[in-house]
Amino acid sequence: MGNRFQVKDRFADGAQYIDGRLRAGTSGASHTVVDPATGQEVLTYELASTTDVDEAVAAAKRAFPGWSGATPGERSDALHRLAAVLAEEAADFAWAESLQCGKPIKLSTEFDVPGTIDNTAFFAGAARHLQGQAAAEYSGDHTSSVRREAIGVVGSIAPWNYPLQMAAWKILPAIAAGNTIVLKPAELTPLTSLMFAQAAQRAGIPDGVINIVTGAGRTAGEHLVSHPDVVMTSFTGSTGVGKRVAEIATATVKRLHLELGGKAPFLVFDDADLEAAAHGAVAASLINTGQDCTAATRAYVQRPLHDAFVARVAELMETVRLGDPFAPTTDLGPLVSHAQRDRVAGFVERARDYATVVTGGAIPGGDLAEGAYYRPTLISGAAQDSEVVQSEIFGPVLVVLPFDGDDEGIALANDTPYGLAASAWSRDVYRTGRATRELKAGCVWVNDHIPIISEMPHGGYKASGFGKDMSAYSFEEYTQVKHVMYDITAVAEKDWHRTIFGDR
Repeated sequence: MGNRFQVKDRFADGAQYIDGRLRAGTSGASHTVVDPATGQEVLTYELASTTDVDEAVAAAKRAFPGWSGATPGERSDALHRLAAVLAEEAADFAWAESLQCGKPIKLSTEFDVPGTIDNTAFFAGAARHLQGQAAAEYSGDHTSSVRREAIGVVGSIAPWNYPLQMAAWKILPAIAAGNTIVLKPAELTPLTSLMFAQAAQRAGIPDGVINIVTGAGRTAGEHLVSHPDVVMTSFTGSTGVGKRVAEIATATVKRLHLELGGKAPFLVFDDADLEAAAHGAVAASLINTGQDCTAATRAYVQRPLHDAFVARVAELMETVRLGDPFAPTTDLGPLVSHAQRDRVAGFVERARDYATVVTGGAIPGGDLAEGAYYRPTLISGAAQDSEVVQSEIFGPVLVVLPFDGDDEGIALANDTPYGLAASAWSRDVYRTGRATRELKAGCVWVNDHIPIISEMPHGGYKASGFGKDMSAYSFEEYTQVKHVMYDITAVAEKDWHRTIFGDR
């Protein structure tokens, strides 16, 4: 493994990016970024204080008039330049993402980084398409039009599972619409968020438009959400923390966008292509070591296919190669931390009391013993109301349950508090059509599970939150809609005035 750059040198000035420069946090507390594949230190930095948050918000507030006043074309050009800078530095971004997260380098190289570049290019184009409704005379006496305006300073919080992509999903629609932003990445994984902000500066985006504060959730995060100059909060993370964010944001009547937990069902009807479904289930349950809120976690398989599906998925899981994230042949890296690995292992160990661990369910030894690795795990025989079926595990664990009729399968798939993503597998277009209508999820795939594209929205139902990332729909979160109404009659004493005073 060769370093693309020395992390400690790159971030020697600190892990806060405020008003166009790196600086150290002033909380008096530090945090260490750890390579989860080895347990070794990557970077120790000073966490942000509430004062650092205040200064970042102030910088964003100062930058707002100029950035929101730029033309859509000017903002678009800046984002096109950013996409080019990201493309030039793609190898560095992939290396840093794998280092801090433990992602296999092929995932960082083929998914995280190109997805972020594509998202940037998409919003470069979308910045020019913020039109409101066309002007028309709806009352007969007035011309009405709708303006979309930037709302101000956005304070966003991104998670540790996809640090680069989630930072981009927060930053890009916000600034494409003319807002400025303060982003708090997860303390575990700040590197690529900071690099993204630095790339934006190199692309000519003005200082203060993008600010990064890396601090603890209960201090920096809560202060950011409650800040009176922050007009909107976008949060991606667990449903439990999302509820706390909502409580704080509500106190100051902020606009709120929440993308929370998931427990995605993978619904396999008895006429599905078994081989396609089995390969899809392995890929969709193990992506990012299962640390994906849209990952397939609950496979419901119609009884005639159930046993064959379990056998084939187990067989495929046993071929998955764990190893050094920087080895090109590695399929599965470690979880993000030893604490997360132990949490996942706890779910599996408790499940042994009421279900069957078909394959996996172990922490590997040997060369991988120092890392936060966990073997791909398949569980069968669990009850619908059991912990592994209802709770978000966030690891490389797939639970398989049988169903009989189509009604039962769809009902079981919908039987969790979550509703972020789902998939349906069948050769029958009417079956899959019904599933797309009745599955309560923000995204439903048919005969596939996990692909995302910049042009389409991402967001959930129920306890998975509300609002959309990506696509033009995300501008609903980041713009203020204003109705403008012009009198076209030039009549001083209008007829409707007589409804209020005087006689006709």
